[in-house]
Amino acid sequence: MSIPPIETERLFLKPFTLQHSSFIVELMNTEGWIKYIGDRNIKTIRQAADYLENGPIKSYVDNGFGLSLVELKAPAKPIGMCGLIKRDYLEHLDIGFAFLPAYTGQGYAYEVARKTIEHGFNQLDQQQILAITLPSNAASIKLLEKLGFRYGKTIVSKDSMEELFLFAVDKENFIG
Repeated sequence: MSIPPIETERLFLKPFTLQHSSFIVELMNTEGWIKYIGDRNIKTIRQAADYLENGPIKSYVDNGFGLSLVELKAPAKPIGMCGLIKRDYLEHLDIGFAFLPAYTGQGYAYEVARKTIEHGFNQLDQQQILAITLPSNAASIKLLEKLGFRYGKTIVSKDSMEELFLFAVDKENFIG
């Protein structure tokens, strides 16, 4: 299945390939990833390739969407990931995002998350999109609220058994 890239003013959001394995090792071992998403024990190119094959790339085939590479247009450089995820324990799709530390606080996450949510509403015909985050992740909470998400409740992740805040935005309330 071919996933079309999404373009913003400064960024491309495009499907991961196995050629992005070294970037995945770098991103998943940043302090922010480990603190707020968790150590996934992705330390080698082979482990990153396995993650990509069984995560984002499998999601593209199974669902037609998934986490994708966020790349600066100029100079062309991978800086993060963003996309929609189908989790068994959530009623709707949820958005996920992560960026290399050098590219946080510059509006990139807002720019690409906004386009990703628009894609979910307009091309994937979603009426609501969810987001989950650790209660301590103030930057993600601030971004979600700026995008129009509202806190719903605290849940326990079936993956990590951690308490997470569950946020939601409806199509009619989205600030796009």
